[in-house]
This record gives sequence, C-alpha cells and structure tokens, in this order.
Amino acid sequence: QVQLVESGGGLVQAGGSLRLSCAASGRTFAGGWFRQTPGKERTFVAAISWSGGVIYYADSVKGRFTISRDNAKNTVYLQMSSLKPEDTAVYYCGARETAFLRADYYQEDSYAYWGQGTQVTVSS
Repeated sequence: QVQLVESGGGLVQAGGSLRLSCAASGRTFAGGWFRQTPGKERTFVAAISWSGGVIYYADSVKGRFTISRDNAKNTVYLQMSSLKPEDTAVYYCGARETAFLRADYYQEDSYAYWGQGTQVTVSS
C-alpha cells in the first residue's frame, strides 16, 4: 500500500512562489498533481514519470509551474511561480501503479493513490 503526504501549501500574494512536496511511503511510481476548487471537479496540473524523463503540464500552468522528483527521498515536488488568484485550490498529489505515463495521464481515475491535499491560497 502506498501512502502519500502533501505539504508546502499556504497563503501567498499574487506573483509569489510556493513549493509543494508529496512524500510517498512504499514503492514509487509515476506521479501527478491535480487541484480542486469547491464545487468543481479535480483537474490535472502536472505529471512526471518515475524516471523524470517524461513530464506533462496543463496549459494553464505551463511556464509557471515545474514538477520534479527525488526518488532517493520518494518525493515529488511542484514548484509554483508567478502565482495567480485563479491558482487558489486544494492541491492533491497522485501516484499511478506504473512507472510510465500513458495517454490518460491527465485523467484522475488513472491514479491509484492520493494524498489528503494541501490548500494553496493566492491573494490579489
């Protein structure tokens, strides 16, 4: 069983930066970050393969967010810069049951494990 614990969320002004961390227990897999606002579905933000060699981003965060991982620490990171109020959400990390990212990398139900979420609030 894989357990994921997110950290690093908080309150930041527009234009600021935050780094989220997702620490995993057990085996490591391909991973991703999603976000959710009240009353809306969880949406894809970024994904990374186990090797780190394949990365995808949602268009809304491309050029501002960077996903990375340190397999020695079983941790996936999301560096968020140039934050906007519309980035405000609960951010969740997910882990797949494979090392690779397939064409469904942006779909929530393609991830087998989830963390509890961390709140990111960007003030204007």
